[in-house]
Amino acid sequence: MSMDLPITRLHLDQWDRPADEIDRTLLSLCAGPTLDVGCGPGRLTAALAEQGAVVLGIDVVNGAVGRTRRRGGAALHRDVFDSIPGEGRWETALLADGNVGIGGDPVALLQRLREVLDPRGRVVAEVAAPGTPPTNDWATLECGVEHLVVRWSVVGIEDIAGIAAQAGLAVVEQVQAGERWFAVLEEAA
Repeated sequence: MSMDLPITRLHLDQWDRPADEIDRTLLSLCAGPTLDVGCGPGRLTAALAEQGAVVLGIDVVNGAVGRTRRRGGAALHRDVFDSIPGEGRWETALLADGNVGIGGDPVALLQRLREVLDPRGRVVAEVAAPGTPPTNDWATLECGVEHLVVRWSVVGIEDIAGIAAQAGLAVVEQVQAGERWFAVLEEAA
């Protein structure tokens, strides 16, 4: 790893708030049991649970998992590339807040999610706005005193279809809500 500081700093406190109207638009794209990958402090995991959905948040940051649980959401300290409860049965994998960049290889992440999902399942991914150049670098996840350096990518709305296709998925819907962009990915026909 380079000794330079990561170009992206992700302060989990910025997501430690109740779900808002735009978050609810994102959540409306989820169907059935949902795995919230990189759940952070759990605002979306908790919001889905409050709606009566079966939802599990996973995150590599211990503090984030604790915050999700304190909100009443189910969460595990887990890397998405490790064993996940219910593999092959989840109907939705949620990648909010740019989490399609987890691991620094969006194609590998989407391929992994195909293993986690039911074959009829979907990935709901929040991506960057039009004109955002793709990046592949490092990020620092910060939660209180906990700092974790991870591989991280940024994927824009213009690039998600090509990345999805490389993973055997297709973009079936794109939604803009305020200044945020969402894409729904399903198995390619």
